[in-house]
Amino acid sequence: MKRILVTGGAGFVGSHLCERLLNEGNEVICMDNYFTGRKSKVVHLMDNPYFEVIRHDVTLPYFLEVDEIYNLACPASPVHYQHNPIKTIKTSVLGAINMLGLAKRINAKILQASTSEVYGDPELHPQPEGYWGHVNPIGIRSCYDEGKRCAESLFVNYHGFNNVLVKIVRIFNTYGPRMEPDDGRVVSNFIMQALQGKDITVFGDGMQTRSFQFVSDLVDGMIKMMGTEDEFIGPINIGNPGEFTMLELAENIIDLTGSKSKIIHLPLPSDDPMQRKPDITLAQEKLSGWSPKVELREGLGHTIAYFDNLLKDQSIKELVAG
Repeated sequence: MKRILVTGGAGFVGSHLCERLLNEGNEVICMDNYFTGRKSKVVHLMDNPYFEVIRHDVTLPYFLEVDEIYNLACPASPVHYQHNPIKTIKTSVLGAINMLGLAKRINAKILQASTSEVYGDPELHPQPEGYWGHVNPIGIRSCYDEGKRCAESLFVNYHGFNNVLVKIVRIFNTYGPRMEPDDGRVVSNFIMQALQGKDITVFGDGMQTRSFQFVSDLVDGMIKMMGTEDEFIGPINIGNPGEFTMLELAENIIDLTGSKSKIIHLPLPSDDPMQRKPDITLAQEKLSGWSPKVELREGLGHTIAYFDNLLKDQSIKELVAG
């Protein structure tokens, strides 16, 4: 049994990671300040005697003894990370410094949840780990993009100068149950609009592409990355290389929900990348047989069912209250 800290553990990805680590027989400490995380995402784990929750902000130091740290704490959707850009940068940078400092003091292994946003609006397609990216350092998305790029630099240098055992994963678009319905991400937006019979809002002409990864595939990749040999620190891409246009995604969701929603087009946001697709050659080589297993329509089915139940629960609560 390992004692494992997951920062951002009450978030969308963090809650799935906590659950998986517990199921594998570990003791898990979930740390979250609930800016975008929700206690409701981990409440089903609280009866487990090997699970505990700490309300804390990673921009402030914290002291405890663990074997491993998964550093996931940071708002991850544009709506949330642009809400308070200074807070976003602080979470990425100060959070990395504080967790790396903790890892150094207690000799723990630490994994950084970085992002495909470090590639910006890429000029190389698909994106391998050796690509340095095409990022606007003063654009509307820079608080997140540059914060994560700085965090990667901190991890590499703590490893090189302080011998901290680090791992860096670059996460590509991920979806699944426990996403927030109002997080502004394209999958949750489209599903909520379709289930409510609203127009589905596609930005630009809808021909920009994304590669969508189901959350269980991401969690599997992160755990396998933590288990790689100490000499391999990454960064490594974790994503699904299946590429879809925004129009294809919208059409799939309309079909799977049976919705009568119409597709409408809105102006493309500033610095929104036109293409995003991971080169996962390195991950398939290093992560002991890892590859994404969940196809888009299967994953969308699970996610639609989650949001459908969420809407039904909300309707019941409103009915009882009114």
